[in-house]
Amino acid sequence: MSKLRYGVAYYDEYMPCERLDEDIAMMKAAGINVVRIAESTWSTHEPQNGVFDFTSVDKVLDAMHDAGIEVIVGTPTYAVPTWLVKEHPDVLAVTAKGPGRYGARQIMDITNPVYLFHAERIIRKLISRVCKHPAVIGYQTDNETKHYDTAGDNVQLQFVKYMREKYGSLDIINSRFGLDYWSNRINSWEDFPSVVGTINGSLGAEFARFQRGLVTNFLAWQVSLVNEYKQPGQFVTQNFDFEWRGYSFGVQPSVDHFAAAEPFDIAGVDIYHPSQHELTGTEISFGGDMARSLKRRNYLVLETQAQAFPQWTPYPGQLRLQAFSHLASGADMVAYWHWHSIHNSFETYWKGLLSHDFKPNPVYNEAKTIGRDFQALSNQLAGLRKENKVAVMVSNEALTAMEWFKLPDGKTYNDVVRWLYDELYRMNIECDFIQPSFKELDQYSMIVVPALYAAPDADLERLNVYVKQGGHVVYSFKSGFTDEVVKVRTVEQPGIISEACGIGYSLFVSPHEVLLKSEHADIGAEDNHVETWMELITPTTAEVLLSYDHSEWGNYAAVTRNRYGLGTATYIGCMASSAMVGSVLKSTVKEARLWGSDQDLSFPIIVKTGTNQAQQTVRYYFNYSNAAVSFTHTHAEGTELLSGVEVNKDEKLSLEPWGILILLEKQ
Repeated sequence: MSKLRYGVAYYDEYMPCERLDEDIAMMKAAGINVVRIAESTWSTHEPQNGVFDFTSVDKVLDAMHDAGIEVIVGTPTYAVPTWLVKEHPDVLAVTAKGPGRYGARQIMDITNPVYLFHAERIIRKLISRVCKHPAVIGYQTDNETKHYDTAGDNVQLQFVKYMREKYGSLDIINSRFGLDYWSNRINSWEDFPSVVGTINGSLGAEFARFQRGLVTNFLAWQVSLVNEYKQPGQFVTQNFDFEWRGYSFGVQPSVDHFAAAEPFDIAGVDIYHPSQHELTGTEISFGGDMARSLKRRNYLVLETQAQAFPQWTPYPGQLRLQAFSHLASGADMVAYWHWHSIHNSFETYWKGLLSHDFKPNPVYNEAKTIGRDFQALSNQLAGLRKENKVAVMVSNEALTAMEWFKLPDGKTYNDVVRWLYDELYRMNIECDFIQPSFKELDQYSMIVVPALYAAPDADLERLNVYVKQGGHVVYSFKSGFTDEVVKVRTVEQPGIISEACGIGYSLFVSPHEVLLKSEHADIGAEDNHVETWMELITPTTAEVLLSYDHSEWGNYAAVTRNRYGLGTATYIGCMASSAMVGSVLKSTVKEARLWGSDQDLSFPIIVKTGTNQAQQTVRYYFNYSNAAVSFTHTHAEGTELLSGVEVNKDEKLSLEPWGILILLEKQ
């Protein structure tokens, strides 16, 4: 991936009229150099069982090749055809809500042998047909793959086998999972009940882990099939997505992205986000940091929005801002879903780069400027390498466990993750994501650990060693509470990490009219509140940064920092305002000696940095606001790539509303 790619998803099958040549001409004018096809149209390519028709694929591949546009071909397995369900209704997933019904996509049981037989057949037929076509540069397996809550009898049987292989003995399972409670004890493998109705969080969390493993195995299976046909120079990718809250928000509950990414050549992702007056770039940064961290290398944005919904139609300048924001996080491709707005069915009003009239429009015209700049600056901007000194530790296991034991006001694990990550983003601290099992912690000067509610002893002990050897950790509340099977530790909390944190607590409460106080910092009235959760902390060796301002809880600490060995462990025992957590993170960044001139800038000025393929420093400046801003460039002299203007050290620079500057520093 030595050049920038600018693309769209293209579905000739959806077109109400023949216009392939006209579309290609408009793509070329916009600088589009790659399209993604075929992942959604199994029923077009196999209209009846064993009857194949790849006319549309052949036509698009030939036309794109003639135009010099590259193609990524998707395996069309995430939306099953009617004939398959009619002949084999059991391919539909049975979930906790009951048997599936045909209509939507992503409704199948990804373990069903009949589904897998037909999926393999369409994959082999399609990929063997296209693999040697000169337009094809790579493949996408399936689409936004998840387990779709499959939990039927066949899946339950697989789970029992999984439990037997993993734990060996029912006595071990009964003891570790606390199954004596409410007579849930299992005394015979034949009596192992469906987990759909379980009230046991440990068993439910283990089933969720098992379901995530189904996704990992399914994707690895598809990759192995595609690899049989993949030609030299071609790649295989997957477009991972995130927890959806009307836009991409947090860690995906249904997929272990790190495990699932292993067999792929390059990670792909789709990132959707609020726009117009709500555009902050946070989701672009979060999704990009996650995608880059999966393979610890650059990634592809296989889907992002062009116009999409009425509330997402970008203000002038925002499409450019968004595209370059993806590059600044390490993307080597930005592709829109989709080229044209479709005229029927479920996503009629999820608009593409072109509107329903297929004519040029302001969004398309702005895309033309992006395509031109991507082409002109490809050598300088492709392959951006990032070496971050801060990591955010995320855990599917903690996420699942907290779904069983929610915070009192319904907030979830991802709310805590974004509470911390968003403040790092706003102060221009660039991050990687790591898992608790990550061994090379010393690559980072600072690690932020949101609500690590469930984790093995070894992972927590490794964090203690990291601090002792000079690292800086920031924990949030509910960290270290249970082991990997969500069994509460029988020690004063926060258990194993108490050693590094220098604190203990056994009481936690829901806050009511609780404020914070500190001898070292003033907290404005508008930011001084505790919400959701609070732990009543007693320091042993830790310094109290903030304590509770409350008639009954005033003797307890809220936020502490402990010097342990050569490093520090900061513990935030309550959920409070963004300003409060921002101030704690800021002080830790300074403690870790990571505060620099980029941190003296802050949102809406966002700074992203990396090293290009020529070992030159590239520095992006973004203005995520509708007002012009100015700042002083404190780094080495260089060239602003979009204008060609030379920039000196300590020169004052201006950013127009929703503006971008890209500085290539002189060596």
